[in-house]
Amino acid sequence: MKPIQLFDPASSTYTYVLFDQATREALIIDPVDEQIERDLAVLREYGLKLLWTVETHAHADHITSAGLLTEHTGAQTAAPAGCGITTAATQLQNSSVLKFGQLQIRALATPGHTAGSMSYVWEDGQGASLGHVFTGDTLLINGCGRTDFQSGSAADLYRSLTQVLFALPDSTTVWPGHDYQGRSHSSIGAEKKSNARVAGKTEAEFVAIMAELHLPKPKRIDEAVPANLTSGLRHDAGGGALLTARVSEGYAGDVSAQLAHQWMQSGEAVLIDVRTDAEREWVGFIPGAVALAWKQWPGMAMNAGFDEALRAAVPPSKKALMLCRSGVRSIAAAKRATELGLQAYNILEGFEGDPDEHAHRGHKGGWRYQNLPWRQG
Repeated sequence: MKPIQLFDPASSTYTYVLFDQATREALIIDPVDEQIERDLAVLREYGLKLLWTVETHAHADHITSAGLLTEHTGAQTAAPAGCGITTAATQLQNSSVLKFGQLQIRALATPGHTAGSMSYVWEDGQGASLGHVFTGDTLLINGCGRTDFQSGSAADLYRSLTQVLFALPDSTTVWPGHDYQGRSHSSIGAEKKSNARVAGKTEAEFVAIMAELHLPKPKRIDEAVPANLTSGLRHDAGGGALLTARVSEGYAGDVSAQLAHQWMQSGEAVLIDVRTDAEREWVGFIPGAVALAWKQWPGMAMNAGFDEALRAAVPPSKKALMLCRSGVRSIAAAKRATELGLQAYNILEGFEGDPDEHAHRGHKGGWRYQNLPWRQG
């Protein structure tokens, strides 16, 4: 049993998809926003239902697609509690377990690269190791993550390497968060024996080695870290009448909820609610909106009748306004509507808005937060 290992060339990031062959339930570790279409295609190809998106830490070199994947697949977000990723619905502690089918991963606190960094051991449903560990930036092949920013600590990293990861069986396969030389995996035994940074080194020697690296600042750190602290979700709607053109991205533009309501009331636009039937029933709906799911339960499968129903709902003379939970699926729907010849817009922040610091929605933005018309049940 092996994970599906995927690679992002821009950041040299490895993303991993793990799944139970019987139930097809899956989780993904360290997804990258620019690779979301690839990852969704992999899920479709293998017939997987994504239950979890998991981070090893708050990355400085790429933006996660965790928030996007939750909208497209119905998955839940999980992240190390010590990383401050407050939008993650599940805050992982040392020894926390995430189950998918008859399998699970168990969190190992491995601070050092960042204060909250975690690694994950792949186990069966009874907690027996399957011989794989996903080490993020803590342990790399013949190397390790840097410790000179984001609350890094060389002393903590040394202890995480030597006392936590190197305590695993030597045969355990190491799946790193990055590699810059085309290598895909290693083993605990190989790294204990020959890792240039840590093998045979005392803590003092290791700390000295890390202090002398003098590495350049990651190019995307100022952009990536703040975005990753909110699961990669964007917060750009504001409170007023807003129209941002997105023609280059394949649809007409983004609009605020207020402007969408104005267009809807004037009769110049049709609002298409692309959430699932279950979401509308549980959370609320907008009177006058056309209910047309982009994806449906079970499994968040694509709605095969979307194109035909959309053409029937929106006359060519009117704008199509796409709304979902927080403005992710609605972008995909707006792009598809544009391909069908409609003038389509995405409603920023959707119905519920992005999660707040307690991972709750409905308190930071969105249609309902703006006190626009909606009903429950």
